[in-house]
This record gives sequence, C-alpha cells and structure tokens, in this order.
Amino acid sequence: MPDFKEMGTRVARVLKEAIFPTKCSVCDAFFPPPQQVDLYENNLHDMTFQKVMAPFLCPNCLPGFSPLETPIYGKELIPPRRFRLALALGEYEKEQESFAAAIRSFKYNEDIRLARPFGMLLFCAFIRHWDKGDIDIVMPVPLHIRRLRKRGFNQAYVLIRKWPRMAKSLNTDLSHIQIKRNVLVRTKNTIQQATLKSQAERMENIKDAFSIKKSSEIKGKRILLVDDVYTTGATSDECAKVLLNNGAEYVDILSLAKTVKN
Repeated sequence: MPDFKEMGTRVARVLKEAIFPTKCSVCDAFFPPPQQVDLYENNLHDMTFQKVMAPFLCPNCLPGFSPLETPIYGKELIPPRRFRLALALGEYEKEQESFAAAIRSFKYNEDIRLARPFGMLLFCAFIRHWDKGDIDIVMPVPLHIRRLRKRGFNQAYVLIRKWPRMAKSLNTDLSHIQIKRNVLVRTKNTIQQATLKSQAERMENIKDAFSIKKSSEIKGKRILLVDDVYTTGATSDECAKVLLNNGAEYVDILSLAKTVKN
C-alpha cells in the first residue's frame, strides 16, 4: 500500500523548492538543496562541516573549508595572552574564502539562518575538545549597546543560545554548564577592531572596554568565551583580563575562525 504521508511530504518539498529555491549564503546562486538535514536529530560524530553546511552553501562554495584541530595557548604567544587556550574551527584566509565569506554574510549581511549550523559546529567542537568539568560558564564576547541596537543581534550570542537544545537532541549532558550573556559587558564603544591593522592599535583600542556586572557570578568559575573571528587576540585577552581580575579560575576561547598565525 502506498505511503501517502511520505508521498505528500515529497510533493510538498518539491513545491517548496520550486517556489522558494535555496540560495547560497556565499555566492547567492540558487541550487537544489540536499536531502533535508535535521541538525537536532543526528549523531554528534556525523556533524561534519560539509553535512551541516550543505543546506546553506552551493556545491561550488561548500568545499572551501579545512578544519583546525590544534588550539593555541595564551602563555606561548608573543606577547603572552591571559586566556588559557584558544581554538578556532578554521582559517579566515583566502584559501578558505567560502568559509570567510559565509562568516561575513552571517555577521554583516544579517544572514541569521547561519547561526544554527555555525552554532552546531561550535557545539560539536566544544564537546570534542573539552572534557566534562572543564567549563562552568559559556558566554559571548559582548557588543556595546549602540552597536547591538544597530546590528540587531550579538553574533556571538546567537551562536550559543541553542546549545542546550542541541545537547538534548544529541544525548549530551550540558546540565553542569550555564550560558550567560549579561555578566561581561562592553562599556566602551570602540572603533571596530577589523578596521585597525596593527596589533598595537587593536590592543590600545580595546583597552578597558569591558567590565563585570556581578563578580560573584564568575568567582572560581572556568569560563569559555565564544566569538566569531579571532584575529590578534586583543579582544579575547582584554575580556580574559577582566574576567580573571574578577575571580574567574581561567578563560578559554572558542571561535569560528582565526586569522592570526602564531
């Protein structure tokens, strides 16, 4: 007997693709999407970049990614940074232009639909590289209120806000971790770091730009700070300084991409 429910689902999908074709987040080309991928109903080990990003990038743009697996350690950098370690998913370089372009589309073109796949990739990296008990609090690098109002969202926060749901769907225990977005705040409306070329300029620009609302919430806590792109580490280091000065045990960094080579 025919499965009318499945047939109906297929017909609905064909009609949807005909009326609302999928558009690549990088090159804007329309392309036939792969079989629907439910990011919340998959095995953790199946969450590769190609599988997660396939519904959002066309076949020409999808291959432009090579994962990174090795973190950099703050104390080994010149000058040393105050965070313990920093891990990025990939390089923000010309060799991976599709990956960098997707990040720019998410951050500057308000392609907010990329928050879900990028968030899933960050979550999977977190589970693979940090043991249970390594982290107590996950928080985003904050935006100044003026920039937040202009952009409409904090790109770092939307990457982590669905982590509890992802953990539940992937049968991963995240109950020991809190996601906090209003503890570390940006009090100085700085020039965008991306417009500054030298490390010295970036460090001076970001100096004393952050503060803590309530230090008791982070005292003795191990913190994971999430951002979109790690460049010179100036922003991450300044955040780590404030968190450590207010009692955090250590600060780790997780980002989508990094540009600096150390």
